[in-house]
Amino acid sequence: MATKKKTGTRKTSSPRAKKSPAPKGKGKGKGKAPAAKAPARKKTAGRAPARKKAKLPVVPQQKAGPEENPQAKALAHRIGQLLVDKKGEEVVVLDVRGKTSYTDYIVVTSAETDRQVLAMADNVQVELKKGDAPVRAISTEGLETGRWVLLDYGEVVAHLFLTDMRSHYDFEGLWADAAREKLS
Repeated sequence: MATKKKTGTRKTSSPRAKKSPAPKGKGKGKGKAPAAKAPARKKTAGRAPARKKAKLPVVPQQKAGPEENPQAKALAHRIGQLLVDKKGEEVVVLDVRGKTSYTDYIVVTSAETDRQVLAMADNVQVELKKGDAPVRAISTEGLETGRWVLLDYGEVVAHLFLTDMRSHYDFEGLWADAAREKLS
């Protein structure tokens, strides 16, 4: 029996023939030259390349902060004084204009008992309804328990706390960057 001797490898065009993958980064077309490299940049010792500065449009000077609201400031001081009259402890008026959207001033005070907190809240509400220009609270919260009472007058919000509640929540710490005026 005669055997055929295999000589070298032949390329076959059968569909089962395996093709080696093309090298990465090279095109499939024949005769294309490799892409030209960008010229090397000249290195400078310790200097960053100079860049052109873009000219920004000139913006007119703006005011340092929001406008003063004399009616709201007067209301905040009146509420603060009414709280001092009922022996409120550490009455503070916080100026939060530009820092919050819901009010301009926050008045904070505390008392030793829930009855005193409720008495201060009642005094503020009754006294602000008197006079030529009566002012009524938009909303009140906490009158049931007397631990933390909130009186909302729109541009002024008053927070009346029990002493331990005030120290626990550290309300003034939330507004540490607000200007403050201590009334008592």
